[in-house]
Amino acid sequence: MGTVAKALSLLTHFNQTRLEMGLSDITRASGMNKATVFRLMGELQACGFVEQVGNDRAYRLGPEVLRLAALREKAVPILSVSRDVLKDLCDLTGETSHLSILRGRELTSLIHEYSPRHATRVMMEDAEVLSLHATASGLAVLAYSDAEFVDEFLATPLVGHTKRTETNPEKLRQVLSNARANGVAESANAFELDVHSLAAPIFDAEQNPAGAIAVAAPASRMTPQKRDRIAEAVKEAALELTQKIGGFCPADYPQERAA
Repeated sequence: MGTVAKALSLLTHFNQTRLEMGLSDITRASGMNKATVFRLMGELQACGFVEQVGNDRAYRLGPEVLRLAALREKAVPILSVSRDVLKDLCDLTGETSHLSILRGRELTSLIHEYSPRHATRVMMEDAEVLSLHATASGLAVLAYSDAEFVDEFLATPLVGHTKRTETNPEKLRQVLSNARANGVAESANAFELDVHSLAAPIFDAEQNPAGAIAVAAPASRMTPQKRDRIAEAVKEAALELTQKIGGFCPADYPQERAA
């Protein structure tokens, strides 16, 4: 990993629950030595990507991040166009809908929508990192990722988030094969207990998976009939969002009704 990549990777450790981080916190999260982190954070600060606040001089994201985010949104307004898609999906299914974006090797929740139909719902957190092998969104992305990316990921130690998390690479390959055949991935109780989710990938202009759109419901509420309705709805939503962001589905993506 080059110097620029190392510096930018430090920004990925900020999230919804870690809006400000001290030098020691960033050092622990990154696994780099403290002197290197101090130097890289200094360079990021000089460029406006981070700033220091408070008496403890903790770091937070700087104004340059906002400027680049605004330019990205103007060029490819995925956040803007996804709001209506997610709301329609939420209204149709009566369950939590959300969009996640692939950043390097991490899948991050970008935006979500709650339904008022049920008092009990699956709660989401913006900027939450989603497991690639234990969530429907992650499996949807992996199913259409290139073989090298999948091979490298499956060769790493896979975390067992719950007792239902599948960590066997060969069994996961079969799961991915099924997801690719249907165009929809499914996960039940694998990332969080009593959460059953279905997701479909969204694609960029190069036909690569850019992320996934998903619906998550309490597992106790997911009947076979409801599961089929959600699978179809989430697939149609993903196709719609792919089109709206200027993306293209691969030729082998099954655009007929989800199984």
